Amino acid sequence: MAVLERSPTRTRRFGAGPEGEGSKMPCPVQLVCHETGVVQHGFYARGASVSTGIGVPDSTVRTERHRRRQGGALLLQPSTFGRQSGDVMTHQALEALCPPIPQKVESTGLDFGFLADLALKMVYADANCTTERVTEKLKLPASLTEELLQHLYREKFVEIRGLISYGNNRYGMLDRGWQRAQQLLGINGYIGPAPVSLSAYTEMVQRQSAARDPVRPDAVREALAGLVLPDSTVETLGLVAHSRRSLFMIGPAGNGKTTIAKALHNAQRGDIWIPHAIEVDGQVIKVFDLHNHQPVSVDGIGRHDERWVRIKRPIVIVGGELTIETMDLTYSPSVKFYEAPFQMKANGGTLVIDDFGRQRVEPHDLLNRWIVPLEGQVDHLTLHTGKQIEVPFEQQLIFATNLNPAELVDDAFLRRMGYRLTVGPPDKAMYEEIFKRYAAANGFAYDPAALTYVFRLYAAEGRPLRGCEPRDLLERCSDICSFEMLPKVLSDDLLYTAWSNYFASAPDRQQLEGSPLLASH
Repeated sequence: MAVLERSPTRTRRFGAGPEGEGSKMPCPVQLVCHETGVVQHGFYARGASVSTGIGVPDSTVRTERHRRRQGGALLLQPSTFGRQSGDVMTHQALEALCPPIPQKVESTGLDFGFLADLALKMVYADANCTTERVTEKLKLPASLTEELLQHLYREKFVEIRGLISYGNNRYGMLDRGWQRAQQLLGINGYIGPAPVSLSAYTEMVQRQSAARDPVRPDAVREALAGLVLPDSTVETLGLVAHSRRSLFMIGPAGNGKTTIAKALHNAQRGDIWIPHAIEVDGQVIKVFDLHNHQPVSVDGIGRHDERWVRIKRPIVIVGGELTIETMDLTYSPSVKFYEAPFQMKANGGTLVIDDFGRQRVEPHDLLNRWIVPLEGQVDHLTLHTGKQIEVPFEQQLIFATNLNPAELVDDAFLRRMGYRLTVGPPDKAMYEEIFKRYAAANGFAYDPAALTYVFRLYAAEGRPLRGCEPRDLLERCSDICSFEMLPKVLSDDLLYTAWSNYFASAPDRQQLEGSPLLASH
């Protein structure tokens, strides 16, 4: 029979009861099963049964002696947690990386006054404020939320307007609270989930990077299966994904550089944790946003610190809109908090600098900005107060350009790039394979005579082959068939019309009949 051990219980008083007694709240306990070696965490109150949450392996508990405290956040050191090399991250490993629930205000890594001010702004913005609603918005345990609200009550900022259920009160603002809230909003307008400390964020990024599964050849082949690429290109991309070194892609437009970057990102498996926001010296930096981050289910992970969001590894693509200013913290004078720059939002995933050289800033200035992060894996950002902070720079960095690299970058920068890859136009065999795939995808039966006619069009106009053009031509053929209610047959007339609509020009039909086929590459 399994024997369970629990740590001594503690009680915390929250306000005065009818007889002056403080109510006893459930406190955290640790259950150790000596038979299975599994540790479970839960809460225990006198006269109540123990309810358990996360279960982590005994090997994880033994690492507690190696824990270190940074910014008040108690975090585990990097570990593989029993993973075999090349295995997909196990459920136990995911639980080990799971951010633990803070049981005290001190373990949040944040100042009590900062959290109390944030709670007051929550009450200010909610006409139907309850402990439960503030808990949901702050993403903190109910016991900590009630502790903050009781502090505001004792300071005469809020009043208790009624009891809804045990530990769930209804709150309203008092005149002193209105004045204080308006003063706070004039300094920092952030109202949202409680942030984490910068040190806790840095530690989490580093731990997740250390626990990342290596990218294997089969994962790269699977990710690139939808593309038609030379074997040498696939091999280079595999080395890039496995080493996580930076990549500089060169080649004419329309041959799949951006598509390759997206596909390469898919070779990275696993999910990561990111915070809703980060706190630095009372300032808030918003990190999570639904445009760049896709949340995933936490079912099966157990109870965790909800200030962190589990997401798919992000891919952030920036192009001509990139400027020096967007590479730093963006401060909004209206709401008075910061938005994290795109490279920070890409941590743990992939950052693609597309159309490099076409930005509204000199390429040389952009490259100078990247040199330090590329070498040190650390980026330096500046608050509007002038203070500089260090944040991790942990992502796959990919540059893509169709311009001459000799005119954009110098040798000093290229030496810092991990790999360089030229993505050229397809040869006839590759073009044919792409044409076949997109013909099937658009509901056309492949006809070699149709491809021969397309090659005659290329030859008549002297156009080079491009990897995107089979898709584009066949999609326009599909549009014509749908609009005209025609059967999906790749006739010469259909292809000629699609060609004219796509290129805004076409060779004379009579001249086309006598034109030679496109020469083989």
